[in-house]
Amino acid sequence: MRRRRAAAAVTAAAALTAPLLLAASPAPDPGGPGGPGEPKDPAAAANALAARLVRAADARDAHTHLGAFQRIADAHGGNRAAGTPGGEATAAYLRKALQRAGYRVTTVPFTFTYAEALAEKLGVTTPGTPPRDVDVALMTYTVSTPEGGLTAPLTAPAPKTGGDGTADATPGCEPSDYAPHDVKGKVVLIPRGACSFAEKQKAAATAGAVAALIVNNADGPLRGTLGDPSAAVIPTGGVTREDGAALAAAAAKAGTTVTLDLRERREQRTAHNVIAETRGGDPSRTVMAGAHLDSVVEGPGVNDNGSGSAGLLEVALELARAERRPADRVRFAWWDAEEFGLLGSTDYVSKLSPEEREQIRLYLNFDMIASPNAAQFVYDGDDSDGAGEGPGPAGSAQLERGINDFLDRRGLRHLGADFDGRSDYGPFIEAGIPAGGTFTGAEGVKTEEMAALFGGTAGKPFDPCYHQACDDLDNVSMKAFDVNIDVIAHAVGSYAHDLSPLTAPVPAAAPAPAGTTATTGRPVEGPHPGHTGVTR
Repeated sequence: MRRRRAAAAVTAAAALTAPLLLAASPAPDPGGPGGPGEPKDPAAAANALAARLVRAADARDAHTHLGAFQRIADAHGGNRAAGTPGGEATAAYLRKALQRAGYRVTTVPFTFTYAEALAEKLGVTTPGTPPRDVDVALMTYTVSTPEGGLTAPLTAPAPKTGGDGTADATPGCEPSDYAPHDVKGKVVLIPRGACSFAEKQKAAATAGAVAALIVNNADGPLRGTLGDPSAAVIPTGGVTREDGAALAAAAAKAGTTVTLDLRERREQRTAHNVIAETRGGDPSRTVMAGAHLDSVVEGPGVNDNGSGSAGLLEVALELARAERRPADRVRFAWWDAEEFGLLGSTDYVSKLSPEEREQIRLYLNFDMIASPNAAQFVYDGDDSDGAGEGPGPAGSAQLERGINDFLDRRGLRHLGADFDGRSDYGPFIEAGIPAGGTFTGAEGVKTEEMAALFGGTAGKPFDPCYHQACDDLDNVSMKAFDVNIDVIAHAVGSYAHDLSPLTAPVPAAAPAPAGTTATTGRPVEGPHPGHTGVTR
């Protein structure tokens, strides 16, 4: 049975936690140069704590938490999705570990619309050719078709071109894209990219389409969300790039029709953000770091985003042992329902008062930090790569530089990642809070140039099990995991005592190697709420 009572889930989480964790014992506070009680030099204290956390935080210890997440999923229908017993057990595991370490822990509930697929079928009929079925994945919060599906002609409008023959940079994003074509009463194929899935299906509906099929622009299946039930206008699903090309060829033949059956069950459920903060530190100088705790319904989510959650937890536990009185308040957050459209972080930021928002001096996000075919991406706070979205709020460039400098000192290569709005930094950026962080790639394909920089296999996804059942304990790179845990440790240790780097001048960055910019493991597309790889 996929669903069990919440009480049983919490009990199971407690049982999983017991053998894994020891109560943290903070080290005595040495104070400043004059001894306990004396003021600390911020830069010296920051450097000392950062170095200590980097030495202490360990990927092997964090892997223990990944094992716990896997066992939670195994015990609860194969996933740790928001609003499910597996999701509740994950939150309980985190909460218990953090409480034992001495943090002030708050579990913040919020309601959301849970959705689960009931039918995902696509049949194609072309005159003179045997009918065939094509794999299709519904977009979460889609309009459902009637039971048994709808049958309509299939069309694949050619993208617009400019007067100079250049291709449309935003195909399928505006109703005018369909003006030269007859799409009324038809199911329309739309290329992925440049704007949200919600915008694409709305534009197609405005032009008269009865359903939309969005074609992936990378290898593998395309699962996504429209972000909110109110955004849905017509039934919308995703197909692979290969199937999209075959469907476009079929659509060119007169009389081709498809039968599309996309239906989902929805209900209101409760999810839980887990927030833990140090008992010491100036609350007007709050440093935040976060990761999402939930998986997709399709799998256990060990890389996405058990890796970020486990890495953050490992650093939090080591901070509790190393530092009793940070100068700055340190707040860790594990967001729920990210996979449904950044719902946990959005709920949190939306409820901050102006004063609370001012207290948060920075936010660092860690989402998918152990991809098996990893690249090392650092969020491009100043848009120095000159690709995709613009810079983050003031201070974001300095956050990027801090991570880059740390990696450079270790001789580790890295590339900029666009702030494309596909992870939990999005609501913080919209609120004007400086943001940064790292990730190691999702469903995007590693280029030859990236393989030369980072190793691994060119032409393959950074994470071939992205949003699938195989995102399990075998789907992680311990090397990437270790590097990024060190990144978290260094950043948390540094900013726990010293925020002056946030206002330091940032020198101009050198251009990224050819073939690497604007390819961050996720297609570069427009900014809007959503999950890593699910909204556009």
